[in-house]
Amino acid sequence: MKDKNELNHLLKINFPIIMAPMFLVSNLEMMKAGIRAGIMSTFPSLNYRKDGELEKVLDELNAYCKLHSGSYGVNIIVQKSNPLSLKHTKICLEKQVPFFITSLGNPKDVIDGAHAYGGKVFCDVTNLVHAKKCVDVNCDGFIAVGQGAGGHAGPNPLQVLIPALKEIFPNTPIVAAGGITNGAGLLSVQVLGASGASIGTRFIASTEAGVNDNYKNAVVSSGMDDIVMTTKLSGTPCAVINNDAAKKMGYTQNWLEKWLSSNQQTKKWFKMLVQIRGMKKLEKSVLPNNYQSLWTAGKSSELVHDIISCEEIVNRIKQEHEKILKELSHLI
Repeated sequence: MKDKNELNHLLKINFPIIMAPMFLVSNLEMMKAGIRAGIMSTFPSLNYRKDGELEKVLDELNAYCKLHSGSYGVNIIVQKSNPLSLKHTKICLEKQVPFFITSLGNPKDVIDGAHAYGGKVFCDVTNLVHAKKCVDVNCDGFIAVGQGAGGHAGPNPLQVLIPALKEIFPNTPIVAAGGITNGAGLLSVQVLGASGASIGTRFIASTEAGVNDNYKNAVVSSGMDDIVMTTKLSGTPCAVINNDAAKKMGYTQNWLEKWLSSNQQTKKWFKMLVQIRGMKKLEKSVLPNNYQSLWTAGKSSELVHDIISCEEIVNRIKQEHEKILKELSHLI
């Protein structure tokens, strides 16, 4: 598969899966497990906010990649409301991170910096307008974020978003994100025109994930109808498990919050405040021995039934993918 799949070739991996970057969930052990399994492991730079933390993790991952067939990348929120965007970008470029995913802003500086040493940059897109802006600054690919994704999900179904992107931007690789957790899901988005899939929620229920067991078990026990969208957490629609904590927080911003988020003089600082508050709420919820329960997850929790290692998850997806391909060949 390595020689045939453009994502494998472009990102120097051997199976077309990206372990999606998940705030406060993605950790070093998950990254190493994904690298050993031959996929692209990614994490949000905001998981490492203390001085020296990010540099240490990048040094360790750069050394680890030399020994295994997978690779790693960093997700950077390039929106102005992220106070660490410029600092983290500078650190990652200095350490020559091989792969970036950018979210919620202008990715030009990240793209230009990564291309200077051969790094690749895929941009989160939820519609064709976002995609056009990213192509204009020479992105290497799209993360097509559709309905059902965990965290900041998109409004459009992948069945429409992927073919539309493929039709208008035929030379730009697409990775599908949203509702994918198994080999059938991976194959389905490949049929639509994607080169691979970004998978997040399935990896929350992994032995390596550093979140508390209550969170992992909630992913296993939640169905698709237990996932709701809220703008109260970060100002952008975000998918969470609809438990008592989510109901107490609420799902939509009030009129004053909406005004502060859109006013030219206040939106940058208010969005920054909302995001900082949201990060603190989530941080309380994921730590071991903590009984807070505000948890992000996608609708693919419906298909997550056990807690296993990251390598077992990847191997299971590979086996399912291969099995379905053989079954389909008999139908043709």
